[in-house]
Amino acid sequence: MGNEHELTLFGGDEPWKQADWTASDDRVRGGKSQSYLSPSSSGARFHGTLDIKTLGGAGFASQRTTSASTSWDLSAYDGIKIELGKWDRKRYTFILKDELLPQDPTNGRERATISYEYDFTPEIESCAEWNASFVWIPWKSLKPTYRGREKKDAPRFDNKTVKRISVMMRSFFGDQEGDFSLTLKSIKAVKIPHDEEKGLVSGSEKQDSVAQQGQDVRLPMTPDNFYVA
Repeated sequence: MGNEHELTLFGGDEPWKQADWTASDDRVRGGKSQSYLSPSSSGARFHGTLDIKTLGGAGFASQRTTSASTSWDLSAYDGIKIELGKWDRKRYTFILKDELLPQDPTNGRERATISYEYDFTPEIESCAEWNASFVWIPWKSLKPTYRGREKKDAPRFDNKTVKRISVMMRSFFGDQEGDFSLTLKSIKAVKIPHDEEKGLVSGSEKQDSVAQQGQDVRLPMTPDNFYVA
């Protein structure tokens, strides 16, 4: 679970479970991209191959949570912190949904709802050698999209009813393709003890604990233990 400042959603002290995740790739639209989530002792590796030729420059490969009944109330927190292991230099997208609709009875497909997205790219040299990098995503940094297009009139993201979590590799209109690999160590909802404006955080988290109210508490983020890119 973590301390009073954070709620662990996946990873951390709990092992990743492959059954919690499933592929959602462009094969549903006739593409050939494939993604996998492979748990290990160091986290969960999101990897696969992004094909952009079949769909004429488009393409996506993603892993999403499987449960349609789970709902996370994250309203007590300020955003999401993703701890990363080794990764390549490609651009990834983290996605949340606060609504899921029943399947369309005519074709059995899931009906589209608004996605709230955040794109992130490594900003450090030799990033494959870093073992403790972080991405900090405040709620206000999430961009609403519908069927892949920005939806400026979307309602504000409802962090009280989070229904789905996804991580995606997409082509960004032909900018990237091929094999990809990103190791996720943990995904946490975090309450930060100060105002933090920027979205992408990369660096090493200090392992020093601080005394607060007579107990040792590991603060998730302070100006001293994060580098803001």
